[in-house]
Amino acid sequence: MRNFFLLTALVLLLAGCSGKSRAPYRIEGINSVITNEMSTGADKLDRDMKTFMQRWWIKGLSLSVMRGDSLLYAKGYGKADEDVPMSAAHIMRIASVSKLITAAGIMKLQEQGKLKLSDKVFGPSGILNDAVYTAAIKDKNYFKITVEDLLRHESGLSIRRGDPMFTTRDIMYIYRLKEAPDHETLTRLMLTRPLGYQPGKSRQYNNFGYMLLGMIIEKVTGQDYEKWTRKEILEPAGCLDMHLANTYYKDKYPNEVRYYMQDNDPLVPEFNNSGDSVVRCYGGSDVRALGGAGAWVASTPELARFVAAIDGNPGVKDILSIKSVRAMTVDTGEHKYGLGWNDVGDTWIRTGSLAGTNAIVYRFPDGECWILVSNTHNWKGPRFSTRVKEFIRQCHDRYSAVLPKQDLFSLI
Repeated sequence: MRNFFLLTALVLLLAGCSGKSRAPYRIEGINSVITNEMSTGADKLDRDMKTFMQRWWIKGLSLSVMRGDSLLYAKGYGKADEDVPMSAAHIMRIASVSKLITAAGIMKLQEQGKLKLSDKVFGPSGILNDAVYTAAIKDKNYFKITVEDLLRHESGLSIRRGDPMFTTRDIMYIYRLKEAPDHETLTRLMLTRPLGYQPGKSRQYNNFGYMLLGMIIEKVTGQDYEKWTRKEILEPAGCLDMHLANTYYKDKYPNEVRYYMQDNDPLVPEFNNSGDSVVRCYGGSDVRALGGAGAWVASTPELARFVAAIDGNPGVKDILSIKSVRAMTVDTGEHKYGLGWNDVGDTWIRTGSLAGTNAIVYRFPDGECWILVSNTHNWKGPRFSTRVKEFIRQCHDRYSAVLPKQDLFSLI
């Protein structure tokens, strides 16, 4: 119980020392009860986790393993912050794993009859039919983009001039902006650019497209993206401690980790052209502005719980119909990406990477799901996900049989 008491003390300390008024923060759900001591009997797995951390200079990470919608193992390794050991209850930025949450929200709206994947996104008959967007469009191919095109990264949106979610300073300079653009301003500006290819005819991974999906959720529901997603998707799934991230350490959630760069990583200009130099993971980009593309924070147990609610298994009640689950994960042979997932078919994989974090959800053909999230930047950047996938496959093959037969979800 030591880690739980340390985490509780940290929450109270940070809440009392906060320099600005904020709503009372209460850890709820599985994060309020789970501790590292509840997952034992896999000493060799623990050893391999620590070896992996040492090899890649990782300060802290969290692992959860689920089988048949039962949470078998959940443990933190290393440190969550200076002098704070990592607990399974700590929350971390999950980067592009956030896209899976956004995709589930879109599928729920389709089930409710509020949109269709074939709906157009822009133009007078599109969902984002605001006059300011329509007037900005020069390339008429924008009017062909569908919701499904955005989900599958087949919209024609290009990053030839840089990813707009991570080139805020350049955008401010090009368009002579005095402050970082909000989602509406960024959308209007990006719509003046030509598409890189015909929608639906090719594919290119695109963060901006998933930011647009978050805006679609807001337009269709008339609610804030985060509030609607928490109420309609996450809370019904049993995920009570997932939130949109904040950009700076001073604004982190009480049970959120500290993110680390490598010791030799240089300071970078702040994303908003303030003239200040910052640690890349705290102001190098506007993390919160990623929205539906990559801004969520979660613990690995709650992330496992979310997957259990969209996997079609009966152990945990699904928040989506089996038809939607199959649509998200079917391998049609025509698409590289699933709906929210990177890889689909027999194996489902969703990865995410940001400065200071790396996350993976890896569901094997046998139904076992391994989730790993770290709080340390790797010099390989997004390519580090390949190393993590290899490591997870090895751990699954070596240690699946020795995991304890328990269900930590029964705690809630």
